[in-house]
Amino acid sequence: MKFILDNIFIVAIAVVSGGALLWPALAPKGRRATALQVTQLINRGKTTLLDVRSADEFAAGHVRDAKNIPLADLGNRIGELEKSKGRTLVVICQSGARSDKAVRQLKAAGFEDALSLEGGLTAWTAAGLPVTK
Repeated sequence: MKFILDNIFIVAIAVVSGGALLWPALAPKGRRATALQVTQLINRGKTTLLDVRSADEFAAGHVRDAKNIPLADLGNRIGELEKSKGRTLVVICQSGARSDKAVRQLKAAGFEDALSLEGGLTAWTAAGLPVTK
C-alpha cells in the first residue's frame, strides 16, 4: 500500500493507459457481416449497398451497385436512403472503421437492418470478389 501511495502518479498513468488500450475492444461496433455473408445477402435481393468512402476512393474502385455517400455528408444526405428503410443496408468503407460509425448513425435515424462489411473493401478484394470502377 505504501508503494501505491508513494507512486500514485505512476500507478494512475498505468491504470489510464490500460483503460485506453481496452477501450477499442470494449466499444460497441454494431452489426457486422463478412464478405461471404454480404454476397449471400446481395444474391437474395432486398439489399442496398452504401459506400461511405470519399468520392475519389469510390472512383478508384467499388462494389457493383453501391451508392456513394461519404461519411462526412451522411447526416445531410440520409434522406436519399429513405426508400431503403425496409431493406438490409450494407455499409462499406475501406477497412470497416468508417462503416461502423455510419451504421450507428443510420440506426439512430431509424434504419433497423443496417450492418457493416467486416474488413471493408480490403476484405472484399482479398476474398477475390469483383470491384468495378
